[in-house]
Amino acid sequence: MNTAAATLLAAVGFGSRVQVVAILVTVIMLLVVIDLVRRRRLVERYALLWMLVALTLLVLATWDELLGWGSELVGIEVPSNALFLAAFAIGALLLLNFSVAISKLSEQTKMLAQEVARLDAQIRQLADDGENGTGTDGPAADGTTAGGAN
Repeated sequence: MNTAAATLLAAVGFGSRVQVVAILVTVIMLLVVIDLVRRRRLVERYALLWMLVALTLLVLATWDELLGWGSELVGIEVPSNALFLAAFAIGALLLLNFSVAISKLSEQTKMLAQEVARLDAQIRQLADDGENGTGTDGPAADGTTAGGAN
């Protein structure tokens, strides 16, 4: 990073290099999520979740005292350990959320596959009936057409 940008960030109150990097990474994460939504590669439901995570990280990166206060409240001596615990908890919640979504999609896929198989069997049965002369389009066994008139 050039010295002018570092000086500007230090003047605004962002002193440490780690804090500046955390803010930049969080902003990049937000921009990537917005771009994925714009290109329709990420649905809004998940985009809101990722944006909430990114905004939480942004708040923690810019507000030093919040992380210290939160770690003292929970009883963790080192704030960075509290940050790791929070990141682990967020990761576990995201995994649980996506596991529920995948389970739901798996069940829907199974039901759709069963419906397709049923419809395919029905089409094959209708085709077999048509070839054997018992369908509605061909002549009946008594020589009349399906409409009843000869």
